[in-house]
Amino acid sequence: MTDDEKQRVQLQYPCLWVYKIIGPDADEMQRAIAEIIRDRPYKVSPSRSSKTDKYHCLNVELSVESESQRTALYEALKAHRAVKLVL
Repeated sequence: MTDDEKQRVQLQYPCLWVYKIIGPDADEMQRAIAEIIRDRPYKVSPSRSSKTDKYHCLNVELSVESESQRTALYEALKAHRAVKLVL
């Protein structure tokens, strides 16, 4: 077993997952989330904003069914023009 495999968290699916997304416009990010996640249940909560309000952070919590679904949602959020960073 490699060090990467030892350090990797083993998740049991389905599980709740939280994406933290950062971008310049919270409303645009809300629309991006709705567009990407569609009809699946999810919860969005505001996190922090930069001191100058240039960037806003939202937490997106939802149930993911598999590693591939979790990764696909991450990639879709990251690729959206309203999102600058996904954690």
